[in-house]
Amino acid sequence: MALFQTTDATFQQDVVQSSLPVLVDFWAEWCGPCQMIVPILEEVALTLGDKIKVVKINIDQNPNTPGHYGVRSIPTLILFKDGQALSQKMGVMPKNKIIEWLDPLL
Repeated sequence: MALFQTTDATFQQDVVQSSLPVLVDFWAEWCGPCQMIVPILEEVALTLGDKIKVVKINIDQNPNTPGHYGVRSIPTLILFKDGQALSQKMGVMPKNKIIEWLDPLL
């Protein structure tokens, strides 16, 4: 499964109203660690397949959503399930650590 993009305008539909759990990556183009985590998130999306949707939101182009969820540093990953923010992690993590974090919550 590929990584999806969302915006302030589509976040409600893409994430909050999703029937699947959604892992949201809050990122910016100028952020080096944000670039490093992209291939890791692609692997996570492939590994977890149909159990989760992985979505990215650019904080520079979409400032409202990160502010609403209290995102203060990037990359920040937030897992949403049934419309609620369940859990949050900051920084780059290896694939196995992300899977260990997500598996019990899915």
